Formats: sequence, C-alpha cells, structure tokens
Amino acid sequence: MSSVTIQNVTKAFGPTVVLENFDAVFENGEFITLLGPSGCGKTTMLRIVAGFEKPTSGSVMFDEKVVSSDKVFLPPEKRDIGMVFQSYAVWPHMTVYENVAYPLSIKKVDKAAIKQKVDRVLAAVHLTQYADRIPSQLSGGQQQRVALARALVAEPALLLLDEPLSNLDAKLRESMRFEIKEIQREYGITVMYVTHDQTEAMAMSDRIVVINRGVIQQVGSPREIYNNPANPFVADFVGKIEFVEGTVKDGWIELDGCGQKLPYDGDVKGRVIVGIRPENITYAEEGEGELQGVVKSHFYLGDVDDCRIDLGEGKEVRVIADPYESKGVETGKKVSLKVRSFLVYPQQEDGQDFRKILT
Repeated sequence: MSSVTIQNVTKAFGPTVVLENFDAVFENGEFITLLGPSGCGKTTMLRIVAGFEKPTSGSVMFDEKVVSSDKVFLPPEKRDIGMVFQSYAVWPHMTVYENVAYPLSIKKVDKAAIKQKVDRVLAAVHLTQYADRIPSQLSGGQQQRVALARALVAEPALLLLDEPLSNLDAKLRESMRFEIKEIQREYGITVMYVTHDQTEAMAMSDRIVVINRGVIQQVGSPREIYNNPANPFVADFVGKIEFVEGTVKDGWIELDGCGQKLPYDGDVKGRVIVGIRPENITYAEEGEGELQGVVKSHFYLGDVDDCRIDLGEGKEVRVIADPYESKGVETGKKVSLKVRSFLVYPQQEDGQDFRKILT
C-alpha cells in the first residue's frame, strides 16, 4: 500500500495552465476518484502521479518518498504502480495467461511464483477459464479485466485507472464497477481513478476530488459531495439539479420573476442561487405546497415519472417521482409542489451570470 501526497502541483503546456495549485493527500488503501468534465486536468494529474508527465511546479510523494519535484524525478517503472488505460492495450498475439504474466516475466520471476500469482489474479477477475484464449476471442469487458489483472499481478502499491470503463456498454460498466471495488478491497491497495461519470465515482469511491478547469472544487465522500456540494458547479456536476435565482427577505427566498417564494432561515443573505434536486420535490394537494406550477413535459420511464414544471416566467424545476405518487400528472396540468430541501449559494459579487461556471 502507498499514500500519495500532492503539494501545490501546477502544470502548464506553454501558456495554457491545465492544473493550478493542486493540493491533496490520499491515504493508504483509499479508493480516490478524480472527477470532472473533459479537459479539466484530471488525466494530467494522474499522469503526473504515474511519472508520464513532470509537474511545472510542486511535488508528489509516495509515503515519505519524493517521486516528482523541481529536483527529483523518478521514472514510472521505479514507482511501483499499476496502470489501466481507457484502451485495453492487451497484447493481441499473447494468451490471457501470457498477457497477465508479462510484468513478472520481464522481472525474471521464477515460473512457479509466476503461476501462483497469475492464477490468483485471474481468479479475482473471473478469468481462470479463459487463460488459454487470445484477446480476439474475448469480449470488451473480458479484455478490460485482462488489463486490470496485468496491472494487479505485480502487487503494486498504487493502482491508477484512467477511464477504464468508458468503452464498455452500460450494463457491463455497472457490473465492472462492483468488480473493481471488490478487487481493491481484496488486495488492499490505494486506487486513483479518473472519470467524468459521476455514477461511477459515487459507486466506487471512498472520497471524490471534483475538479474544474484545473482547480479542485471540493474533496469529500460521495455522500458529502452530493448532499453538501461546495458550489453550484459541484451541485450541477454531481446529480440532477435545477437552479433559480432569488433574494432573501424576512425569512423567505423570493424567486425571481415567478412571484413565488420558499421559507428560509439560513445564514446566506441578499441575492442567492437556489438549487433544487428533483428527488427532493413531491406532489402535494392543491394549495398545500410551497410552489405552484404547470407541467411542461411528462415522461413515463417505468420506475419513475420525470417531469419539468413551469413556475412562471420561464423558471422551471424538475420532479422525478414514483409513478404511483404522480398518478394523474400530465402535460398542461396545474400542480402544487412540496419542497423537502434545497441548496442556497450567495450570488457572485461581480454580478457575472453563474451559469457560465457550469459549462
């Protein structure tokens, strides 16, 4: 196992800064996910930890050992890491067994030890029966498990995974999430996982690092990130949410344009951004809810009804409810809404449209 300490890492490619003052500590045995949109710098950070990129400034330590700084640079092959890329990168002319054994073979490990380690890791990824097949005889998910087994067989202190499931179909992605998490628990290794998929991050992580435009926005457990997002970007990126602007006055938030309001006794004053997650809204009897609106669109999805409700003047909220709770709801119908909880953020002092930070 290995802890990772990243201190004030900045990375620039010419005039373009892709990471800025990245500061984080990942503990032994943690499953850490770097989460953010494409181009936010998460893969660059992973490559710096791996040793494929050098930081422009700052340092990276494994336990107490500096592996990257302005004076020290340890190459990837000396960092005791395993890495799985988005592309499977398995050798097409080798069998599954040979692919997995390769890292041990080049280290001149004796054949008996190689067989013992390969057999163990193939069992862990449920590929024992495919040991003699070549990659062209395997499905995409099986090839990805070969790549994972090859990364694990040398028992690295740190496992780095760069969007390893993005090429798989939805059902296979879901099953692989749980397999990777179970393997990580079995081996007890530290994992850094890069993805733009918030569902993957929520399902597997001990902690999530949310990144936007090269800057850490928030670090926390999946529950913390989802229930207490640090800013509108995090709230919008992790989960479904609708935003409405308003003003705090006398224990209420008066929502802009639609003439409606929500009760509020929090600490934020003046102009605010209100974020409401669709699962935190329920239908109420006429006049009994905090908000009133008209159903703008209604989609029956089997397990849920997904509706957008027009509050007036173009202000909308989204309601995702159990079909039995939303019987009779249809496009054009007036509805009353009960809001169980909502998020409140202060408006930017410069008056800039906050929605620009969500893109």
